Amino acid sequence: MTSAAPTPQAPAGHGYISDKDRYLARLKRIEGQARGIHRMIDENTYCIDILTQISAATAALENVALGLLEDHLKHCVASAIHDGDTSAEAKIKEASDAIARLVKS
Repeated sequence: MTSAAPTPQAPAGHGYISDKDRYLARLKRIEGQARGIHRMIDENTYCIDILTQISAATAALENVALGLLEDHLKHCVASAIHDGDTSAEAKIKEASDAIARLVKS
């Protein structure tokens, strides 16, 4: 019998868990926007109208990303610092790297 793979950290450890349903609902709306953009292109909709919808979907994704980043800072980073966890510096670097990626996009 083979041993099971190690289980990842329990989801309760993530800062966004209390807002998980809200994030999932927002992502479903964004998914709908993406399908709508696909349909617009399929139906040969005017370019500017498509670009407007792409802009709206991009803004919606950015808002989700900013919310997740805020949750990470409030929960994961703050907890590591408060607990004197040796991973606090790594958590701060993770957040900094995530911010850099968001700014570049």
